[in-house]
Amino acid sequence: MALLEVEDLRVHFKTDDGVVKAVDGISYSVDAGQTLGIVGESGSGKSVSSMTVMGLTRAKNATITGSIRFDGKELLTASEDELRAVRGGPISMIFQDPLSSLHPMYKIGKQLVEAVRTHQDVSKARALDRAVEMLGLVGIPEPRRRADSYPHEFSGGMRQRVMIAMALCNDPKLLIADEPTTALDVTVQAQILDLLEKLKRELDTAIVLITHDLGVVAEVTDDIAVMYAGRIVEKAHRDDIFAAPEHPYTWGLLRSIPRLDSPRDEELVPIPGRPPSLINPPSGCSFHPRCPYVREAHTRVDPLLEAVPGAAGHEVACLLPPATRRALWAELSTGADPEAAKAVATAAGAGSGTGSVRREEEAS
Repeated sequence: MALLEVEDLRVHFKTDDGVVKAVDGISYSVDAGQTLGIVGESGSGKSVSSMTVMGLTRAKNATITGSIRFDGKELLTASEDELRAVRGGPISMIFQDPLSSLHPMYKIGKQLVEAVRTHQDVSKARALDRAVEMLGLVGIPEPRRRADSYPHEFSGGMRQRVMIAMALCNDPKLLIADEPTTALDVTVQAQILDLLEKLKRELDTAIVLITHDLGVVAEVTDDIAVMYAGRIVEKAHRDDIFAAPEHPYTWGLLRSIPRLDSPRDEELVPIPGRPPSLINPPSGCSFHPRCPYVREAHTRVDPLLEAVPGAAGHEVACLLPPATRRALWAELSTGADPEAAKAVATAAGAGSGTGSVRREEEAS
């Protein structure tokens, strides 16, 4: 049994403008000692889905359905007292803004001590020893002295390390890291990611790593789920996502990453358009307004997340036939522009598949 199992999770918020479908039916699982990367642009539902696991999206205007099972226990029906016992203990979360997550008026050590004593019946002195131990584990120099410092006395990278130390104080089984490297320089990013990998390896901690950057998860994740408009549009092992991606949105994310072997003056390839409204999403495939390979049928048929033929554990929600997708990525991976790739795929006959038509017939 997986440590965390999320099944058909939907999180909708009622607003004056309409219902925001922040998360619209996602499913995934994470085993102990495994790292799952959840990738997508801002507004795709990454943070909301993980905050719901922590019970942080419960509000009068929220409608939450589906199932979240942690260590065999259903969290969606858990009481507030039960959730408080889980938050910061068996499940911890690193929030993406360490400056606003730390109280500016309290010293670092005091905040870590509070985190320890909330879940453990220990003295202040023992809790402080644990806090200093964790500060040392995450690479804070002179941890006992720095525990007596205020957050503003730390750099951005050091504050992020403090947040990781706080999340790890109670030996969590599951660590949710929401954009843990945002606003950090590349050197500190690498150090933070190395630290997460070390923690997983030494403590057998399961990690859910949320990011908008596929480059961040290139080496530290086992599986990757790509989210778009509140849904998972592609899910696979990390190697499959980078070697043989199946969804046009994933292609766009990969092509927007700078490459070291590209000329210095070569322009990046952004994904055209902007993410859709979660109040009034487009009909059919939610990505179709931005997809260079859209067909007329795609504006009417909503794709399901289905297994990729011949690729174990690889799922994609795309109406393009598998042969077309393979031909398109084969051309795009050589650096071709989308129009050239589309012409090659069509010339090869791959674009004549019936997958989209069959889906349309089933829908009608």
